[in-house]
Amino acid sequence: MKIVVGITGASGSIYALRLIDVLKAAGHEVHAVVTDSGWQVLDYECGVKREALAAKVDVLYDNDNVGAAIASGSFRVDAMAVLPCSMKTVASIAHSLSDNLLTRAADVMLKEGRRLILVPRETPMHAIHLENLLKLAQLGVKIVPAAPGFYHRPRTIDDLVNMLVGKVCDQLGLDLDLFARWEG
Repeated sequence: MKIVVGITGASGSIYALRLIDVLKAAGHEVHAVVTDSGWQVLDYECGVKREALAAKVDVLYDNDNVGAAIASGSFRVDAMAVLPCSMKTVASIAHSLSDNLLTRAADVMLKEGRRLILVPRETPMHAIHLENLLKLAQLGVKIVPAAPGFYHRPRTIDDLVNMLVGKVCDQLGLDLDLFARWEG
């Protein structure tokens, strides 16, 4: 699969980094785009700068380049996951405000009927956040909140990260066994 990973300025950049590692290890082609605030959070939370992320992915796009390949429906991409996804980005996608490459690429996923997954990382949420997420869910966007489960008895932060990334992979149609599933 060819998958776009979008990273915004919400807390939780570790999720995106782990997803990229998992996708690459499984042999998928990964394209990435990061907002300006996404770069700040990647550096603050994970110590990751452009060069390090560029080395992990197949293509790293400049978020200001709205003429990049992923901005066009004619560029074949199987899916896009935005994680973490800020409420600003949720609002931009919900209202088709394609003011940067990340939101344009998400808009393309919607118009082409391709798989789009958002991992909002905000709490608490107010009614406008919820309305925007509902609008996107009604359009077929998969909303996977960054809300860890505990039924798999996590012992480390990696266990929690792997569970969420596993849930994103489930929405991508990939069975990668990143966490213990509930068996009753």
